[in-house]
Amino acid sequence: MNAPREPTLVVDRLTTRFASRSGAVTAVDEVSFSVAPGEVLGLVGESGSGKSLTGFSILGLVDPPGEIAAGSIRLKGRELRGLSAREWRALRGDRIAMIFQDPMMTLNPVLRIDTQMIETVRAHRHVGRDAARELARDALARVGIPSPDERLRAYPHQLSGGMRQRVAIAIALLNAPDLIIADEPTTALDVTIQAQILFEMQTLCRESGTALIWITHDLAVVAGLADRVCVMYAGRIVEQGSTAQVLETPAHPYTRGLLDSTPAANAQPDEGGQPQPLRQIPGMAPSLKEIPAGCAFRPRCTHASELCEQVPPAVELAPGHVARCFHPLPATQGVKP
Repeated sequence: MNAPREPTLVVDRLTTRFASRSGAVTAVDEVSFSVAPGEVLGLVGESGSGKSLTGFSILGLVDPPGEIAAGSIRLKGRELRGLSAREWRALRGDRIAMIFQDPMMTLNPVLRIDTQMIETVRAHRHVGRDAARELARDALARVGIPSPDERLRAYPHQLSGGMRQRVAIAIALLNAPDLIIADEPTTALDVTIQAQILFEMQTLCRESGTALIWITHDLAVVAGLADRVCVMYAGRIVEQGSTAQVLETPAHPYTRGLLDSTPAANAQPDEGGQPQPLRQIPGMAPSLKEIPAGCAFRPRCTHASELCEQVPPAVELAPGHVARCFHPLPATQGVKP
């Protein structure tokens, strides 16, 4: 029997706050999870749920007036909170990398692709330009870019959106990082290119042992990519577990609402043979300045009671399946996107 793998990343009660004139605003509230080598963790939720800021916090990219107020972030046992600017520069792009939604946040528009990739390699390795160029060429080939030598000589504006995103992914993979955080990198791409990139990322992580956090609002992407899922709402993780547990037997009403809002959940016609209207979660996600006391989802939840005016504890409903809810849903079959 194989011994369990040690997690690549352990996030424990991470709390990120922003100072404002009306007081501190908590954008990430005691978030805890771990990611193992070669594992893909999906971080999902509506816009403003705190999922992208969680990624930025892990990377130390929260600038004043924001700060990581509490918690621990350990990468292969090393505590990342409190690192100096010099230590962060040595870490980013080497042991930990990020893929942004817009590849032009990664690529410099006035430099050729080879210049940018070679600099990324040589910033962390003592190798010559020829060796660095060869590594860059191999990285482009790994993400399915045809004619990589020709693409290395191109400028970003000469490539399509899908090709630029592949280059950004190749740059993230250049130094074989222990962890990659991908912040909705395929949102702006057509479905064919998106499917190719998802398959390539999954394969590369399995082969290299790189841990991957995939931040998205698209449950269909999570269903086909992630091993485990964390569902975020108003800065908190309200449910987490294996992909099958969360998508097929959702316990939190918010997760159930997200699943019910997908077209697949409304595909069956009604008794009169008419298509059903797309269901949606009532109301809107709260402003971080006006998060309700207790369970933040309470004003939108049809299962809410007076008990929900208190902060719900995390309850393990099955091995590895945890939800923060006083009224968890029964384990009925969910709708897998």
